[in-house]
Amino acid sequence: MALSRRTVVTGIAGGSVLSAAGRAQAGTADGAVQNILSTAGAWRQTAAERDMLYRQAFNIARDRIDAVLRGRGQQHRGSRPLAVISDVDDTVLSSDTYWARLVSAGKQAFDDDMWDAWVRENGPTATPGAVEFTHYAQSKGVEVFYVSSRDQGPDTQELGIANLRHAGLAFADDAHVNMLRESSNKEPAQQAVAAGHDVIAYLGDNLNDFRRRYYVTSVAQRKALATEDAEHFGRDFILFPNNTDGHWIRAVFGESEPADTPAYRARMLQAAEGLVN
Repeated sequence: MALSRRTVVTGIAGGSVLSAAGRAQAGTADGAVQNILSTAGAWRQTAAERDMLYRQAFNIARDRIDAVLRGRGQQHRGSRPLAVISDVDDTVLSSDTYWARLVSAGKQAFDDDMWDAWVRENGPTATPGAVEFTHYAQSKGVEVFYVSSRDQGPDTQELGIANLRHAGLAFADDAHVNMLRESSNKEPAQQAVAAGHDVIAYLGDNLNDFRRRYYVTSVAQRKALATEDAEHFGRDFILFPNNTDGHWIRAVFGESEPADTPAYRARMLQAAEGLVN
């Protein structure tokens, strides 16, 4: 998940946007305005397929551990310790209850204040299979390091560790958790882990969790860059589903957390119609 601080929306004006804006305000037949997040939220809350995508991803990560251990031999001496590097939000911690709260409040875009309050309440829960995977890794002598972009002030690190512990995840301590307050660039923190460990896999719901080069503001360019790396996915890049936020939003809007405006709603409709590249 992206760093939770909002900047100015740019680059979302245009003739076709204005046309979509009219549709965004039109509402439904009974006069009610449909929340643009409702379908995404419903999928998060109800789809067994979504839960199984998490289980599938953690199964792949577990298989990676087993394959590497078979290849090197569990008693092999002289090798560097093994590690997995994982994102936090919507990878091992679920934000489902946050999005449910946001939609219930009638909001249609990410809300920093609501997010920060939810984090402080220990709102996150474990994603399906996350607890089992992290403890399996621990049982095999494989460390899990968490690298996340969050900013809830000076106690961001403490809050992040508390969330992970509350959800029952292994390695929820200062040695394995790195909450980045000032940047969403995870590569320096990941490289620091890789300097002392053999990293088996990277886990994330956002392409930026794997490589910084995906941090672009073009939908087409982002897709092209990911396609160049297609052989990594399902191997050392293990991807989890997130249909509500992340840098795919940045590629559409020019920023990760656009404010709720008529232009924002129109741009979202454009994206759904395949008119944004």
